[in-house]
Amino acid sequence: MLDARKGEALLAVIDSGSFEQAAVRLHLTASAVSQRVSAMESELGMPLIIRSKPCRATAAGQRLVQYLRRARLLEDEFIADSGENAARPLSVALAVNNDTLATWLLPGLADFLIREYILLDIMLDDQDHTYTLLAQGLALAGVSSHAEPLRGCEVQTLGVMRYRLLASPAFARTWFPDGLQREAARVAPLMVFDRKDTLQSDFLLRELGLPPGSYPCHYMPASDAFANAVRLGLGYGMIPEQQYANDVEEGKLVDLAPDKPTDVMLYWHSWRVQSPKLERLSAQVVAAARAVLLQ
Repeated sequence: MLDARKGEALLAVIDSGSFEQAAVRLHLTASAVSQRVSAMESELGMPLIIRSKPCRATAAGQRLVQYLRRARLLEDEFIADSGENAARPLSVALAVNNDTLATWLLPGLADFLIREYILLDIMLDDQDHTYTLLAQGLALAGVSSHAEPLRGCEVQTLGVMRYRLLASPAFARTWFPDGLQREAARVAPLMVFDRKDTLQSDFLLRELGLPPGSYPCHYMPASDAFANAVRLGLGYGMIPEQQYANDVEEGKLVDLAPDKPTDVMLYWHSWRVQSPKLERLSAQVVAAARAVLLQ
């Protein structure tokens, strides 16, 4: 039987990144937190934390963290649904990509979250990297571009998020008067979300043979700001169809590669054995995604 206090100490260290911050959260000394984690490691006969800055879970620690989070969710859900605690909300940690959060996720979940009294603890990352948050046990479910399930998890297809390479009309006239050409792309400012974002670089390498680093870039790590920067003519970049809506048809944006959209398949990862509310949440996410994404 795992000791609840030791498990709580382990989660606090992983969540905060240090024994000192974990101690503040738990109203203990750092030495007491360290002793609890070390005792759990001794009992299980394996290291659970890499004592670096920040602290990280070992492979075994990640599996244990996944278990502890699920156990905590089940306990919290039971307490929240009990008679005297019916008004207590349930908090669920989800890993999602920025464009999903900026477009279809909240409209598709809002009524459900209000009705079920669920709080979201959103962890944002690129769709190619949210999988890591799940593997590390930092999230209980999430959206990813990876199709392979983690051990003990199941995967459901959500659909395709289609991106198009867009620019403002003025930007297109200035930098691409003859269309999307290799030499023009070498000097035209490109919008990139962050250093993990490869949508634009993959496209330019595939279509124009331009390797990363051979063109100037803006870095704009916020979906709405990214789209607005393209609309304002600061650069050109990939925007999902759900975000630019009718801007191309209305002439507010120009599609620089109308015959070459970039499709990203998204998947929902969740545990095979879920709490009832998380199971209903998963069903709602899948239904909401399939209503708006390409199938």
